[in-house]
Amino acid sequence: MERFAIPEKLGATSHVAVKGHPLHPMMVTFPIAFLFGVLAADLAYLYFEDAFWARAGLWLVGAGAVMGTLAGIAGTVELLAVKGIRRRAAAWSHFIAAVMLLAVAFANWFWRIGDAEAAIMPVGLFLSGLGAFLVAFAGWLGGALVFEHQVAVVTDDGD
Repeated sequence: MERFAIPEKLGATSHVAVKGHPLHPMMVTFPIAFLFGVLAADLAYLYFEDAFWARAGLWLVGAGAVMGTLAGIAGTVELLAVKGIRRRAAAWSHFIAAVMLLAVAFANWFWRIGDAEAAIMPVGLFLSGLGAFLVAFAGWLGGALVFEHQVAVVTDDGD
């Protein structure tokens, strides 16, 4: 007896797309860059001791949280609307990792709002590192969906 259900075929179309181009994969590049940038800004602040890097980290984490939420909305609609995506465990794992990432990003942002410099050590740096790890993990799962499961790479006409 088979323990896990395997979808009958690879591939799933995208319903949240512009002219056949799925929105979620296009949108995630921004929060990925912003949230990795927060860790880099924190490390630059520790090295250079320049308040610019603390302010840059504040803006990066805020932009990453907001853009991540927008990308997450597109991804959630895709997950719930497309049966071929919804049936894959990797899709739900990606969703959970992304929600955890957004929670960490918003916590990091709100932690820094009052005093961006004082917030970096030690909590801000920890949250930035955890955020970078979650970006990598969620991205790895998202890559598995695209490259292994062919999610959002199959068009409605089978191309």
